[in-house]
Amino acid sequence: MAEHRQSRKRRYITWGVAGAAVLAGAGIAAQTSMAATTWPAQKTYTGRAFDACTAPSLAAMKAWKTNGFYGAAAVYIGGKNRGCTQANLTASWVKSVNAVGWKLIPLYVGAQPPCQTSSNPEKFTAATAASLGVSNANDAVAKAAALGMKAGSPVYLDMEPYDITNKACNDAVLTYVRSFTKTLRAKTYRAGYYGFSSSSAKAIATATNRTDLPGNLWYALWDKQNTTTADWPWDPKLYTNHSRGHQYMVNSKETRGGYTITVDRNAWDAPVALVG
Repeated sequence: MAEHRQSRKRRYITWGVAGAAVLAGAGIAAQTSMAATTWPAQKTYTGRAFDACTAPSLAAMKAWKTNGFYGAAAVYIGGKNRGCTQANLTASWVKSVNAVGWKLIPLYVGAQPPCQTSSNPEKFTAATAASLGVSNANDAVAKAAALGMKAGSPVYLDMEPYDITNKACNDAVLTYVRSFTKTLRAKTYRAGYYGFSSSSAKAIATATNRTDLPGNLWYALWDKQNTTTADWPWDPKLYTNHSRGHQYMVNSKETRGGYTITVDRNAWDAPVALVG
């Protein structure tokens, strides 16, 4: 059973299948291949990162930063399937946590596959996959920009588990992801993808046609190994050159500096937001 944090109410949604992934090859080259576009230099972070359903308070972020265990935090910037409210997640918050040294990882919970067993506010079909990919990517860029995450930042598309043996469904996913990715790049935002190593990521990592797939892969494999290499499930030539994130532990209740937060742990070696 695969689950991923999205809301307090459904903190770990069970989809009934497991899986995660993103694009191939020389990561940076793949991410900056749009013709006649001047890309800002990529900002990369290597180390531990956490993701939490709700962006913590500024006070909590300051306290956790002094502890030094984590250096980056993933935040849910938007998407109709984003479950938790984000009262703390404002442009001011982003600027403040950046100033104290945090690297931020923008995560967008886009439309989900038609064959997924869970109910969601937004799903795509074969007929709507391409158009929803465009509208979701445009919304993701708007949300990121409003938070002060500048062009050149990555946006990681959250794709929850689905039955990748269902060809029609899988084809629709690939159409949606390619459309989302192409639209992001046209607006000079780097494309990332969060998924599960046995389903949604696997579908991307093992796709034979690499056209318009995301340049960064964040894979969920809950083996408690803080690594992006030792347990990498696919071709070692894929997602090299600072293009991998690994969610290796979930639902970890941790207290640092007097603030307790339930987080997922990640090993990170990939792009983070450009803030300013």
